[in-house]
Amino acid sequence: MKVSELSIAEQAKKVLSGIDELRPAQEKAVRAGLLDGMSLLICTPTASGKTLIAELAAVKTILEHKQKVVYIVPLVALAQEKYREFKARYAGLFNVALSIGDYDSADGRLIDQDLIITTSEKLDSLIRHHAPWIMYVKTLIIDEIHLLNDVSRGPTLEILITLLKRMLSNVQIIGLSATIGNPEDLAEWMGAVCVKDLWRPVPLHQGILVGNEIEFRNRK
Repeated sequence: MKVSELSIAEQAKKVLSGIDELRPAQEKAVRAGLLDGMSLLICTPTASGKTLIAELAAVKTILEHKQKVVYIVPLVALAQEKYREFKARYAGLFNVALSIGDYDSADGRLIDQDLIITTSEKLDSLIRHHAPWIMYVKTLIIDEIHLLNDVSRGPTLEILITLLKRMLSNVQIIGLSATIGNPEDLAEWMGAVCVKDLWRPVPLHQGILVGNEIEFRNRK
């Protein structure tokens, strides 16, 4: 499937003009309803193209539905990285904001932002401070969603997803992960379609390192 065939705004296609063909997981996500508002759990290897799946959902929501997207990442450093990346890529198309730290604020400036990159702890704080713009969120993207199983971050993330599903009746949730042991169960809890794929850009080989030599297993 080609990017030019996607049902997204032409401005977005121009931004993504350097990408011709979708990778397998990306095509599976589109066919599973990514651009139709379906909630999806994406379980594919590292570097298989999960971020672009999230971006496609975001541009659809922002440019066509005129609603907001929240992109949750686990670390402040990763939030800053995503912010710089998306702000540079989508400059002129829509507004990208970073919301981290200052847990005693509703961050009113976000009412005028389209794509909001934050952490689960900050989003939890924003909800507790009754940030009015939350009601305009259409798509919720959760990077590293397997951290639901993390003893420190998992409970906050689980409560966030539960709250937002109740607050936003038609919210689209896109969960991204390379490592989930029970993806079907998690997808059912999310109310999402599970999209799995094993394709990776670089072959993965398993081996045992002894001294300075590696003995690979099942390497062809």
